[in-house]
Amino acid sequence: MSDGAMDKMKGKGKEAVGKVTGDRRKEAEGKADQAKGGAKDTAGGIGDRAKGVKDSLRRDDDK
Repeated sequence: MSDGAMDKMKGKGKEAVGKVTGDRRKEAEGKADQAKGGAKDTAGGIGDRAKGVKDSLRRDDDK
């Protein structure tokens, strides 16, 4: 499981606990953790795509 997915799960848990207990701060922390997880997933995807482009360019040079 990726770091982003872990942050999202942790955030959902915190948000749920915050809603049940009425702790707005915990709820906000959960939402922030979920956003952080989404950002990590996006950054990882961009890095993977960049590597794919680099690899495809390298293959074109080999022809």
